[in-house]
Amino acid sequence: MSEKTDPEKIKGPGGLNMRELHELVKQSHARDQAGRAPNALKQPQSRWQRLARYVWDKKKG
Repeated sequence: MSEKTDPEKIKGPGGLNMRELHELVKQSHARDQAGRAPNALKQPQSRWQRLARYVWDKKKG
């Protein structure tokens, strides 16, 4: 493998190699998923509301 194709040697814009960048993205994604709690205040949508939304969307587009 030449130095240009070795992912350990390629430096990105922040000076991180691809492996370090991948780890940061994985940590960020895990943090985002952990912080996303279901909305307890949201009411379940009734069938009537779904039908009205469907018809409204069909009419607009």
